[in-house]
Amino acid sequence: MREIDFSQAKKDGKGFQFPGEFEITAIGNANAGLDTHVPKLLHRIGLEVLHETLSTKLTPAGNYQSVTVTFVAPTREKYDEAHATLRADENIRFTM
Repeated sequence: MREIDFSQAKKDGKGFQFPGEFEITAIGNANAGLDTHVPKLLHRIGLEVLHETLSTKLTPAGNYQSVTVTFVAPTREKYDEAHATLRADENIRFTM
């Protein structure tokens, strides 16, 4: 994993800089194995996934699961592609 220096962006008050580390949450079917599927989808489009950041949560009824993970996006286009790729999956309802 490469080290990215965000100190100047933070000093300037700019938080949406590329390259950068971004958190994404996908919400979808609880029985779809999203905890392993979401990182694989991001990796397939060439993004570095920070697996140690992965967290999951089931809805009270257990029908849906949210998966949150951090990834490194080199450009705005790759950031947008991450959301589009996850949203295109039949087991994912939406992303945040």
